[in-house]
Amino acid sequence: MSNKQTIENKAFEVTKDYIDNLITLINEKRTNEINSTLLKLHPSDAAEALSNLPEKSRIDLLSLKTFDFKADILVELNNTLQKDILNNLPTNIVVRIVNELESDNALQIVSNLNEEKKIEVYEKIPSKDKQLIEEVLNIYPKDSAARLMQVEYCSVLPNWTVGETIDYLRENEDLPKEFLQIFVVDNEGRLIGSVPSSRVLRNPRNIKMNTIMDETSFLINGDMDKEEVGNLFEQYNLVSAGVIDKNKNLIGMITADDILTVVKEEAEEDRLKLAGVQDEVITDNALKITKKRFMWLFINLFTAVIASHVIELFDGNIEKVVTLAILMPIVASMGGNAATQTLAVTVRLLATKELIADNLFKIINKEFFVGLLNGLLFSTISAAFVYIWFYELKLAILIGVSMIINMVFAGLSGIIIPILLNKYKIDPAIASTVFVTTVTDVIGFLSFLGLASFILGI
Repeated sequence: MSNKQTIENKAFEVTKDYIDNLITLINEKRTNEINSTLLKLHPSDAAEALSNLPEKSRIDLLSLKTFDFKADILVELNNTLQKDILNNLPTNIVVRIVNELESDNALQIVSNLNEEKKIEVYEKIPSKDKQLIEEVLNIYPKDSAARLMQVEYCSVLPNWTVGETIDYLRENEDLPKEFLQIFVVDNEGRLIGSVPSSRVLRNPRNIKMNTIMDETSFLINGDMDKEEVGNLFEQYNLVSAGVIDKNKNLIGMITADDILTVVKEEAEEDRLKLAGVQDEVITDNALKITKKRFMWLFINLFTAVIASHVIELFDGNIEKVVTLAILMPIVASMGGNAATQTLAVTVRLLATKELIADNLFKIINKEFFVGLLNGLLFSTISAAFVYIWFYELKLAILIGVSMIINMVFAGLSGIIIPILLNKYKIDPAIASTVFVTTVTDVIGFLSFLGLASFILGI
């Protein structure tokens, strides 16, 4: 690819004019122009353009018989959209796409088919490919390493020479199109090491592979969770890694580009989950999005009622000093924001396995002092603000003390709640926000209104 093309790809942006033009071409069934328009783009840019099409236009596009749906474009689409498109494509086109792709992407495509379409595709792909896909889908769970791997890899025996290895690479047509690692296996197929391809090229032909290989110090099992695989790649700076079965036999290879996608998807998923939102795509209609968001909003309503009940307990105090109603949201809001900061950091630490038993109490202790220091700082600021506003020293002291209490509890709840949820196998990214918000609201109102009785003498 030329420098000019690279710059153009980076500068590509899906605009309204671009989408409107594409819709016009679809409506007028000018398939040749559509094919050439999308062919000029990088597959990921073409996928982005298709993602931004209205649902009707996308269906109309798929119905055009001469539309050339490129396999590499389909791979770049998100899973939800990929499922919709795959199950609307003619079976012969899906079969063609599966046959064009390497095994990892072919596996992803087949796993996104409905049962009826899957059976139709199985009937038309080579029996060897069908057996391989069925084996992975039936044995390994959805988010496992085996679902990411490609079964095309290069493996040699430890007593092979560099010369034998190079000849093998030149003559074997079943090897992957691109690879950076050559895996070394014993006579039973068990993974024992790997050699960078560059090292092979730089050594004399008579050198044995076992003398230049790196022994495998860690193993990626086929059923390992993909997020844990991502952590391994990050920790050991891997560019590729072999995947093994329960007998430690090499069954596939995962490359860094697959892991980059996983890391990006997991980060986006965690951000959405923290807001009680998940599995939404731009093409979802209002009803579908409402259904997805309803449950966590309903739980939030329930917890908000708890906080309101705390306020009701002190309604007499509020009636006597109306100023309390004006100031109490400040305490609750500051606590909520402080807890959210801690919560975001904790969820990331849990996801990256950095929060372990050895450093648990140290981090909790640190968050306690962070909450205390922030509480002292903002209690001083808020107390001064309230005194200037109302010229009431007791009121200033009240908001200052309650601010310290709530900020400390906010920091602790932001770390303890997700840890407890994680311990009981509940995803902290999904469930933490609602519970943390409830704690900060209840403690904020309770400390502020409860102390009002003592400090203001009401």
